[in-house]
Amino acid sequence: MSAGALVRRPARGATALRGGGRLRRPTPYQVFGFLFWLVMSLAYWRVPLCCDAGQHAAVVERLKAHLLSPRHPMADLPGAGSPYYSPYALAQGVFARLTGLSGWEVVKLAGPLNLLVLLTGVGRFVKVLSPRPWAPVLALASMTLLWGTERAWWSGFLGLMSMTGTLAYPSAFAAGLAFWAWSLTGARARDTRRVRYVGPSGLRGFAGYAAVGALYGVILLVHPITSVAAVTGAVALVAGWQRGPRSAVLARWALAGAVAVAVAACWPYFDVFALAGDGSVDAMHRPLYLDLGGHFWLALLGLPALWLRARRSSWRDPLVLMVVLDCLVVAYGWFSGHYTYGRILGLTLVGPQFALAVELAAARPWPVRRRVLGVLAATGACVGFLTVQAGAVIPRALDPVGFEQPPDWPTYAWAAQHIGPGEVVITDGYYAVHAIAGYGPNLAAPAWPDPALDERARLRRLGDVQAYLAPSATRAERAAIGRRYHVHWLLLTRWRKVPEEAVVVAWSRRTGEVLARVDYGSRSRGEAVRGPTR
Repeated sequence: MSAGALVRRPARGATALRGGGRLRRPTPYQVFGFLFWLVMSLAYWRVPLCCDAGQHAAVVERLKAHLLSPRHPMADLPGAGSPYYSPYALAQGVFARLTGLSGWEVVKLAGPLNLLVLLTGVGRFVKVLSPRPWAPVLALASMTLLWGTERAWWSGFLGLMSMTGTLAYPSAFAAGLAFWAWSLTGARARDTRRVRYVGPSGLRGFAGYAAVGALYGVILLVHPITSVAAVTGAVALVAGWQRGPRSAVLARWALAGAVAVAVAACWPYFDVFALAGDGSVDAMHRPLYLDLGGHFWLALLGLPALWLRARRSSWRDPLVLMVVLDCLVVAYGWFSGHYTYGRILGLTLVGPQFALAVELAAARPWPVRRRVLGVLAATGACVGFLTVQAGAVIPRALDPVGFEQPPDWPTYAWAAQHIGPGEVVITDGYYAVHAIAGYGPNLAAPAWPDPALDERARLRRLGDVQAYLAPSATRAERAAIGRRYHVHWLLLTRWRKVPEEAVVVAWSRRTGEVLARVDYGSRSRGEAVRGPTR
């Protein structure tokens, strides 16, 4: 080597600030992931919160009022045992108390944060599956577009359309944590050197497994049904990749499992393991099984990629095992009548979707079969986008075709400004019964089952509300029901006649609903604290 070769050239420009080093270029996933986060956050922000959002906003309101002993999310009842009071909800409640924001505002703000957790988790997990730089980008496209040609609107389903309304839900946060947990599990399962650690480094290894177990425990508490898919994915990763001394492997993963159970068991707000035999929400999940083809058939385009993975390695490939285990869980839900297990279908599709992404991220030149698969995948993505998903990101003002748009629910701030926190409302509106509790009031009959309230008692309350609203009900009968539940407000659709004893206070120009006050000689918990009507 010549003497001149040893002389370092002076760094110029921006590189001079970094000692002459090269600027690190962003990866394709960092670029497209950021663009996706930005576009999807804007799309989510323009759509009014709907559906279950009122329930989650009500949870935040109850925790904001009583952090350690919150009331029932929707009724004037104790809330002990409600699974809605998860670590995720507790963090939201603390945030609401510190900032003074309402439950609706906190839920709305949670959407972009949950999306960030989801996107980073997807990137980490796909990186464990393959080092190909474009694999995470294609995985994100497959995960959001390859569903079906009929809208599947369920929380935890990761299509574009569903995410516009459900990004703020605990299920979205839990799905993001599941991808993170899978990335950590897969990294440990592939690194066979970890099972040979001894001494102090071995302790660090055990601590890492304990941390992974704690993450699975948090997922179980945040959204129990998502934890089922998370655990089946973990089993698939360990069974497919883990090598090394069997005793060491079993010890480390047994520790992770024990920590997960301990974290879940120590949560003071509810007993998550008691939910295993609770079938109160099974009936509402039966529709999940009634149109599997229309909702999910485009994901079948990933089956050839799964077959290629199985052929190249073995049937122990983690993505193959993940699909098999998830399908067994879904089948159990159908044959047992516990249709709630069908909710894991959103993560069941990850196997074929991500297998397809990894296959198409291979370097060129492509063999004929991969080119054919790429054409089919691109066609399927276009079909999925144009038939179901486009309306999620294309507002109606810019829509030249007339794509189906996300639900556009009315707000009830106009009514909530007159109702004090904790005051009890009777309503006959579908939107109102799902939304009004999110502003702080209580319902005489909660809209959703909750272990904090015996389901038979909830059904009795529903029956009493129907009896109150019946045209044949007398004033005395209405008064008896009103006193029973401390009712002070009626929120009625325009088709319902306002009782003679009620005084109309406000009405909605959009829906025609009216808010009327009634007085049955008692005061609710909320009103006693609140004082005059706001």
